[in-house]
Amino acid sequence: MSAPVLTELHLYPVKSLGGIAVDRWELDAFGLRFDRRWMVVDREGKFLTQRQHPRMACIQPRIDAAGRLTLRHPRQGSFEVPPADPEAPRLAVTVWGDTVKAAPVGEAADRWLSEAIGIDCRLVWFPDDVKRQVDTRYAAPGERTAFADGFPLLLIGQSSLDDLNRRLESPVPMRRFRPNLVVAGAAAYAEDSWRRIRIGAVTMRVAKPCSRCVITTVDPETGRRTGQEPLATLAKYRRRGKHVYFGQNVIHETRGELAVGETVAVLA
Repeated sequence: MSAPVLTELHLYPVKSLGGIAVDRWELDAFGLRFDRRWMVVDREGKFLTQRQHPRMACIQPRIDAAGRLTLRHPRQGSFEVPPADPEAPRLAVTVWGDTVKAAPVGEAADRWLSEAIGIDCRLVWFPDDVKRQVDTRYAAPGERTAFADGFPLLLIGQSSLDDLNRRLESPVPMRRFRPNLVVAGAAAYAEDSWRRIRIGAVTMRVAKPCSRCVITTVDPETGRRTGQEPLATLAKYRRRGKHVYFGQNVIHETRGELAVGETVAVLA
């Protein structure tokens, strides 16, 4: 049997907005460069996601190699996001149990997103000098992430989605699960047993399974919930305790560039 291969590579510049598929991309200290470096927060600084505001899925980003970000909404058209002002006072924002000091992007971005999402909100940027430590039960001191839920990268096997879709009346696309890395050529759920891998020249640790939530029930095309699937079916065979798992959280040990088509070597 041939070795598994990286077949898809995705980044999500703004937490819980749409994603971008790329053929190759650089890894930095936080994960894929520019992945979840922006986040939408309410006026108290608490992060907003598709869990409460599924219409966030309809806002699609575009980003160039220099980090110039453009957002597009089906009703409002495009908005070029200005860079965050490095001199502006930072805001205390929360993402899950972590509070960090983020840079505000500006009133124009806040107004555009407030109208698009339908709630008064702000856009913030995760500065390079801020350190958000990955859970030390799974990571070494100094291993960090930006505004991702908790880990730099999320990996899913294509065969795992294929197996799930055989159990569903209506198949769902991989986009529902918002992975960074999609790997084909391994058995369904093979990634559950991986502990350390190398993609191209980049080594990574497979830290822990990813617990899934109602975001998987949001259609990324329409921003509407479609019912209880695929979460209900996953719960029948992928539940452990109170959580339903699909995919693996990954921490990169080295930096470099990842490219679609690279071989995935399972080291442990």
